[in-house]
Amino acid sequence: MTPGQHPSAPGSVPGLHVATIAHRRRIWDAYLEFDDDPHRPDLYRARLRFDAADVSDFVGKPVRTTVIVIEQSYEEAVAKARSFDDRQLQGLLRSALPDEVE
Repeated sequence: MTPGQHPSAPGSVPGLHVATIAHRRRIWDAYLEFDDDPHRPDLYRARLRFDAADVSDFVGKPVRTTVIVIEQSYEEAVAKARSFDDRQLQGLLRSALPDEVE
């Protein structure tokens, strides 16, 4: 896989929007970010990035998971990310937030 084969990479904005959730009285947008692995170019590996909708109220960088989606195709990776329900996404966000923000 090369960078041109998918729309986002770690640190890129905006990424592929997969959901909007509420957590701790704040609205968060979840985006899928792909991560190239030169040792496994045949796999689509991605992490979730959470951006607070009210950025003026949230000091810090976007919150990211580690790579949690690993699929054989771009379409399968997107489908996997979009299959997470709100409860699962909230758990992933909670686990990635720094302690002082939670």
